[in-house]
This record gives sequence, C-alpha cells and structure tokens, in this order.
Amino acid sequence: MTNGVSLCLVFLLPSAIAADLQPYTIQAFDGYIRAVEARRDERVRGARSFLWADESPHRREQARRGEIVVEPLVGRGDFEVPGGLVHDWIGAVFIPGATLAHTLALVQNYDQHRIIYQPEVIGSRTLSRQGNRFKIHLRLLKKKVLTVVLSTEHDVEYFPLDAQRCHSRSYTTRIAEVVNPGAPGERELPPDTGHGFLWRLYSYWRFAERDGGVWVECQAVSLTRGVPTGLGWLIEPIIRGLPRDSLANTLRATRAAVARPTR
Repeated sequence: MTNGVSLCLVFLLPSAIAADLQPYTIQAFDGYIRAVEARRDERVRGARSFLWADESPHRREQARRGEIVVEPLVGRGDFEVPGGLVHDWIGAVFIPGATLAHTLALVQNYDQHRIIYQPEVIGSRTLSRQGNRFKIHLRLLKKKVLTVVLSTEHDVEYFPLDAQRCHSRSYTTRIAEVVNPGAPGERELPPDTGHGFLWRLYSYWRFAERDGGVWVECQAVSLTRGVPTGLGWLIEPIIRGLPRDSLANTLRATRAAVARPTR
C-alpha cells in the first residue's frame, strides 16, 4: 500500500466510514429472518427436501466431486434495507467416509475453533453448555483491504431429527469492534457502533449422514452497513466480498477437520 493510500485511510477510518446500527435497520433484518426461518421449518417438516443440494442434480454432483458449492440466495448475495445491507448465502460440502456423530463432535468443540477455522477465527471458547445449547465466544479477524477484529458472542442450538440428520441455528448475541487489537491500548467499542462491517450473523446448518459420508450445509445471513457514496473502493470488498468467502472457507475447513485422521 502506498504512503498516500495509508495516509488517506488514517483520516477516513475515524469518521467518514463510521456507521452505527439503527433500530429501523434491526427491524428490517428481523423481518427477513422470520421469512428465512419459515423456509427452514419447511425443510425440517419435510415440505421441502432437507438438503438444499438435493434440489439440483448439478449442485449435488459438484459436491460429490469434492467441490465447495456456494451460491447466493438473494440476487448477487445481498440487498439493501434502510441503513444497511442483508447478505444471504448458502453452501454445501460432502465429506466421504465421515459419520454424523464425529462431525457434530468436531463442530461442537468450540474451544478448538481458533485452530480449525484459522485465520478468520483467532480466539474461541465455550462460555456455557446445557444439553444441545451452547453459548460461545469467538474473536474474528476480517481482512480484505482493511483489517477488522470483532469480539462476538453466539447462542447455538442443535436439533437432532433422527439417527442420520441434525440441524442447528446460531445467533450472534453480541458483536463489538476491537480497537488497537493486540496492542496495550486495546479496547472494545460498544456493540452496534464502529464501522459496521458486521452487525449480525445468523447461521443455519444441516447435517445428513448418507451416501457413504456426511453432507454439511450452511446458510449464513448477515447484516452490515451499506456502501457509502465515494468509498466503494474501500468498503465494498470487505462488505460484499467477505460473506461468500467466509462461508466457503468455513465449509472447506469443516471438511478438512472432519476428514483428518484421528490419532
């Protein structure tokens, strides 16, 4: 990065790209989530296929060949709401030879997520567990043009359907931007303030053991700030590029960890 661009960022970051979350933006996101969960319930009840991959022979074959299949569920992956952007992406991966029990044990080992999902997850721990419900903390690194560190808390619950199928949902309950991460002056901004690179992240997972392995699917719905006029070159890559990349990397890392031989 040239000195001119670096100097420009120094002046832009504190004020020009600040964006606090507004109540009307939350209301729009919550309304969309209700529609998302209604469609999820259709899959769980059997009104639609449990797996998204089964709705397309081409998609299913791609995953069987070892590809990470990720597609937008709306437009090009996002749409505008008052004061922000909602992003909705879905992906699938097939893990040959895996079992449902082993896959769930790995994804529920949240203390190890900082190793499994690096470099995006740089810190992880389980805060509490009650049966199939977890409260977890993740420290996330978002890096694309800009580098942002977020301190996040999540409420995660798993819903076993039968011996071969399970689904889960994860809601962020707190996201705080970290200022000066790793430095003596490190501090967290109040939730819903800062630069708005991630305000909400809701994830819906499906796991199915069949075809000689395990299918893993994830739908990730997130809420971010919009793209400010004149700063698209700076903001757009991290807002519009990261949701897809993050989902693909998460599925890839899950497959690699599940397929890794145990000692």
